[in-house]
Amino acid sequence: MTTYRQPGTVLTDHRFTVPLDHARPDGPTIEVFAREVVAAGKAGRDDLPWLVYLQGGPGYGSPRPVGRDSWLDRALEDYRVLLLDQRGTARSTPANRRTLAGMDPAGQAGYLAHFRADSIVRDAELIRRALLGEGRWSVLGQSFGGFCAVTYLSLAPEGLREVLITGGLPGLDATADDVYRRTYPHVAAKNAAFYDAYPQDVEQVRRIARHLRDNEVRLPAGGLLSVEMFQTLGVMLGMSDGAHRMHYLLEGAFDGDEPSDVFLRQVEAHTAYAEAPFHAILHEPCYAQGGSATRWAAHRVRAEFPAFDALEDDAPFPFTGEMVYPWQFEQDPYLVPLREAAHLLAGRDDWPALYDAGRLAANEVPVAAAVYHDDMYVDRELSLRTAAAVRGLRPWITNEYEHDGLRNSGGRVLDRLIRMVRGEV
Repeated sequence: MTTYRQPGTVLTDHRFTVPLDHARPDGPTIEVFAREVVAAGKAGRDDLPWLVYLQGGPGYGSPRPVGRDSWLDRALEDYRVLLLDQRGTARSTPANRRTLAGMDPAGQAGYLAHFRADSIVRDAELIRRALLGEGRWSVLGQSFGGFCAVTYLSLAPEGLREVLITGGLPGLDATADDVYRRTYPHVAAKNAAFYDAYPQDVEQVRRIARHLRDNEVRLPAGGLLSVEMFQTLGVMLGMSDGAHRMHYLLEGAFDGDEPSDVFLRQVEAHTAYAEAPFHAILHEPCYAQGGSATRWAAHRVRAEFPAFDALEDDAPFPFTGEMVYPWQFEQDPYLVPLREAAHLLAGRDDWPALYDAGRLAANEVPVAAAVYHDDMYVDRELSLRTAAAVRGLRPWITNEYEHDGLRNSGGRVLDRLIRMVRGEV
């Protein structure tokens, strides 16, 4: 362990060895990294309850705090916080094109199959026992981290003191097809809102798309910036400031008649999977359970929404959202070495269940969940069905915040959830 200080906080870095496959505890192992954060004035207190943070994703590491920034400031009033780098992310044992290069596609697919919510929860339970013994801790799950929290309630509720979820109540029996049939219309609505806010960008976006259609444009790392890849920038539009950041990105798109270097660098930062390659691989499998193969659901379901394939002079250009497509494994250099493994995982039909409906119906752990009314990434109606299916879960439905409300509310979202789970509101 390494302990150090930042303004207002004391941080301790932890590493834990866990099985790659929890069904084979004597088999290969990996490391999971976690950063403990406690308020400076409370560092010596052993009675502080623990709050483990489960980041959105899959495939992204926990936040890197600077002092008591964002929601952490509110959390540190009451908790000792553990920022967990879920297996395969950030400082945990990485899973990417380089670390998996020595495996054949079947080996890569078999390895990555152990990186879903069920394995993350079992890691968390080993870590809880290492830090707390038989003590319980609280969980805060954002987006995919909320999916993991519901899996936690299904697999190991005995480890939980309370659960807080923001923008992350999954459909308990929804397939990937169900999810995308619901989210494409949400993305279309965000497109309309973007162009309403910035009507001057309609022609600029058309100009970019026409240039990409008629020319081969490469991103700084060598990936192809196709029309379809350009469309995936729409993933930004579900965040509170996404439309504004999109506008500023687009306004500097050209130096004369050619895409500017700054634009290409910024586009690559938003579209390439250097940081989280297995997000692309496991995004759809995180919905799969009970014998259903995803079979590139977003790609197949997109055919039901032909407006997303349009590049017409008389219609605003349509951006897509948080969808992953098979052609990205041909165009993104960080994904190309993993394309065969991705195809194998898309065809897998024996995924284990992630949620236990019976156990959730008998739940005794206090749960509060923020459901964002206009969430582009997690369908509101599926979330509310799950809220009704988990005994004792208190939902808070709000259109005051977008999907990133936890990060951008100055601690207000977290404060309300804490007060809800305690019965104070």
